[in-house]
Order: sequence, then C-alpha cells, then structure tokens
Amino acid sequence: MNAHLYLRASTKEQDASRARIALEAFAADKGLTIVDVYAENISGTRLDRPQLLALLDTAEKGDVLLVESVDRLSRLSQTDWDTLKATIKAKGLRLVVADLPTSHMLVEAKGITGQIMDVINNMLIDLMATMARLDQEKRVERIRQGLENKRAADPEWKPVGKSKNAAKWEEVQSLMEKHPAMSADQIAKLADCGVATVYRIKRTLKPTAPHMFDREDA
Repeated sequence: MNAHLYLRASTKEQDASRARIALEAFAADKGLTIVDVYAENISGTRLDRPQLLALLDTAEKGDVLLVESVDRLSRLSQTDWDTLKATIKAKGLRLVVADLPTSHMLVEAKGITGQIMDVINNMLIDLMATMARLDQEKRVERIRQGLENKRAADPEWKPVGKSKNAAKWEEVQSLMEKHPAMSADQIAKLADCGVATVYRIKRTLKPTAPHMFDREDA
C-alpha cells in the first residue's frame, strides 16, 4: 500500500527530520511503500499549505496519508477542519496517525471491521483536532494576556520582537526623502518590503514636508 508522508513544523527553527525518521520506521513496520514526502514550515492554523495541497492533489484513492500526530495535520478552525476532512474523504485516502493506535488498523482492516474502526478513528481524530485547536487558542490568549499585563505594569514597555532591518529602514527613508511624490505602494515595491513597513517607518520620522501618501493616514 502506498503512503504519503506529511511533515509540518511551525517555524523555520523547528526541524521535521526527527518526525520523518520516525514515520519512515513506522511505514516499514506496517509494510507501507513511501511514494513521496511532503514537508513544510508553516502554521497548522492555515488551510492553504502548499505541500499539504500538493499531497492531496497527487495522492490516489486507497493511499495512506501518514502523519506523526493530529496537531501536525491540523490546528485549524472547525470550518477549515471540516473542509480538510471532506477533501481527504473525497480523495478516498486513509488517514493514519502514528501516535493514534486505532488508526493503524486502517492499513489492513477491511469489511465490517474496517468500517467500525473507521468510525471510531474518525471520532478520535475529530476530538484530537479540536484539542489541538483549543490548545492553540489558549496559547494565543496567554500571550495576549501576558503582553497586556506587561504594558499595564510598564506603559513604556515594548515587546522585544524581531530586530528591524536597519539597512531596509534606511533604504525606505532615503526613498521617501528623494521621492516625496511616490505613493506608499510604490516605495514598498522599490524597497521590496510591505506597505505596512513603509507606514511604520514613516511614523518614526520627525514631521517634514507633507508626503503624497500622508492623506492615506487620515
């Protein structure tokens, strides 16, 4: 039976190679033939994941979609999770989760046993997907509350986020000074940065002659 491995890490700093080794060993133990591996560094809260979509497009009916755990596949909202489940079902794929033993039987189980295990497995995967989503929401809420508490204790406090790219800031400032008639979109394209970055840099500058996109701030 053919298997498609899906590996996901939330950030570029995280490494999915450990999970790949574990899943390759799992596939070998279950007699699965790995036909391809899809890995990406992207949030599980997003449905539009290029590698996941590529897997769903390539896999054929009866193939196994193999993941390490449900939260590697989904931290999606209920609506997006329902969409993903429907897509997997429409493709006729068998979703096997390495750390969910009930799903392992889908590799071989057929007939009435396979149908029963499919129902049980779907219920458990739904439960785990919900838990993964709630865990994500709680984490975001804890971060938000933590930031609010720090600001309340020290109004001057600012989060230490990613340090600004000094060279990029200087480039944007230079473009704004040399081309005051340019729009924020035009400057952003020339500097290869986001429009929001242009406005953020503008707000840090001392008031000078009105710029063409000043009116957009109103």
